[in-house]
Amino acid sequence: MSHFMNRKEDLVTEAIDGAIIAAGGTLARLDGYPHIRVVTRADWTKSKVALISGGGSGHEPAHAGFVGEGMLTAAVCGDVFASPSVDAVLAAILAVTGPAGCLLIVKNYTGDRLNFGLAAERARAFGHKVKMVVVDDDVALPDVPQARGVAGTLFVHKIAGALAESGADLDTIADAAEGVISRSYSIGMSLDTCTVPGSPKEHRIPAGKAELGLGIHGEAGFEQVPFVDAAQAMDLVVDKLRASISDKPHVALLNNLGAASVLEMSLLSYELTRSKIGGNIKWLIGPASMMTSLDMHGFSVSLLEVEGNEAELLAAETPVAGWPGCFALTETKILPLPDGLAPIKAMPSPHQPTRDFLTSCCEVLIAAEADLNALDAKSGDGDTGSTLANASRALIQAMDKLPLADTTQLYRAIGQELSQTMGGSSGVLLAIFFAAAGDASSSGLPMRDSLVAGLERMQQIGGAKLGDRTMVDALLPALNSLEDGIASAAEAARRGADHTATLSKAHAGRASYLNAEQLIGHNDPGAEAVARLFEHLATL
Repeated sequence: MSHFMNRKEDLVTEAIDGAIIAAGGTLARLDGYPHIRVVTRADWTKSKVALISGGGSGHEPAHAGFVGEGMLTAAVCGDVFASPSVDAVLAAILAVTGPAGCLLIVKNYTGDRLNFGLAAERARAFGHKVKMVVVDDDVALPDVPQARGVAGTLFVHKIAGALAESGADLDTIADAAEGVISRSYSIGMSLDTCTVPGSPKEHRIPAGKAELGLGIHGEAGFEQVPFVDAAQAMDLVVDKLRASISDKPHVALLNNLGAASVLEMSLLSYELTRSKIGGNIKWLIGPASMMTSLDMHGFSVSLLEVEGNEAELLAAETPVAGWPGCFALTETKILPLPDGLAPIKAMPSPHQPTRDFLTSCCEVLIAAEADLNALDAKSGDGDTGSTLANASRALIQAMDKLPLADTTQLYRAIGQELSQTMGGSSGVLLAIFFAAAGDASSSGLPMRDSLVAGLERMQQIGGAKLGDRTMVDALLPALNSLEDGIASAAEAARRGADHTATLSKAHAGRASYLNAEQLIGHNDPGAEAVARLFEHLATL
């Protein structure tokens, strides 16, 4: 995989300089590139206890992204996934430590422990007060003698940082940090491994699997499990955490390991709060990228059993770029829809043949979801199949509320249902189509003429014409051929859909932004959906 970088050797130093530029003057760095890479607070006066953390790069925003008032005083950055040198750590200690002393916050990896530990010894020889705490929050491998330090480190950064900012002494801060470490537990899960810049990607996790308990340097987890969905993934993570936590109130930190989308992370927040430990979670940090593993497509959950005023310390204001804040969980507020969005609905009326007919049509579109998404990925955003399938599922669910015995009212009811449940422009256009068909039917027009009227209204508002590479290319020929029978209409729809694969230019929809090379050879997904629907009708 390619990366946005220049020389691999310069990646970390140039990234640090970029982060400092983007910090608006709040950060500085020590001289000493490339061997000494230390980011510090630009406003530091050595009047309070200094906090230093760090480790290998590739975990951004950790650690430089947490340097600032109320958190770290300095961060020491190593190469990607490699501990910084003793001299780099010592340089940071000597640069920021005053009479109040310094606390080193170290993740439990051999290189970090040794290099930070030796630097602490050398700093003490210079007469500095230095203490070190080692974070070992990972519960993924319960039988190993040395648990890894992962995202729970951020609890220590924030609580120790808030105490230091308030003027607490070194012993108080170190004791508080040790207490936080003793009550912090983390575990991660990923759908894919990370890609180290300049190195080949390890394809360790097969499709359809997720890895539980992997490390933030890409270390293999203890188990690969079948991946079903987000709820099952969160259940597996929570089950591993439950063995370690008490029934007391906890704060949860939901961390993006690098490549999960914001949408996915929001869904994982929902799953975490409704999980088996949801009742124990009173505060939430994130979801956000905080302790990442380059581009790993995964997440981690860290829990801290809260004691004393730790919740207030976690919620204390800090301007650092990487900290998303800590907030108390509250009940979701649900407000009523405004007037006009709750339409007057026709009285439901049962009619089994119509129910069976509509259900079978919906099932065709549900079955075509993956195929239509694949087609749409060639010329759009890859969601046509899901959009139609989701609307079909909603329509099946709403069947008991529909006026199935009244065709005129049924058209309108389907239009209303689609306007509420079907996203994107397709939902709006089909809602217009059925609403107009209902209007035409109420004036006495037969079914085919009503549907043609609906299509004409949809074309007027949507702007699509025959040959524009849309569903119209299959729907218009099908309706025009319907007088000759449903088999003829199905054949016309198929010809129209297949013809879209020969069109080198789209004049509507997202496909209109693509060039001929991207369009030729692929049916328009909307037209393909129409063709499959009519082909199904021809078999009834």
